[in-house]
Amino acid sequence: MAYVKACELGELTENTPRRVELDGTPVSLVSTEGEVFAIHDICSHANVSLSEGEVEDCQIECWLHGSAFDLRTGKPSGLPATRPVPVYPVKIEGGSVLVDVTASLTQES
Repeated sequence: MAYVKACELGELTENTPRRVELDGTPVSLVSTEGEVFAIHDICSHANVSLSEGEVEDCQIECWLHGSAFDLRTGKPSGLPATRPVPVYPVKIEGGSVLVDVTASLTQES
């Protein structure tokens, strides 16, 4: 696994997505429910930034058409999106948020 620093943990605000680019991959970081999640920042339906959407109940909602994606699995919870988006492993070390964008945790259903 190739973890890279995404940001400092203190830079994240609860339930507020933060967009970062890691090795050319757009990622939305979300601190919610006591965990930090990393999800691909581009909606699988409309090709827009998920980090501009809202977070609730461990889901991030696309601002354009309302598709919501589970932050743990990347699976959509409703239409119009039907395909999941990649989620990436996260670890916290010394106050830094590290993400491995080479290892997607998403399972196609």
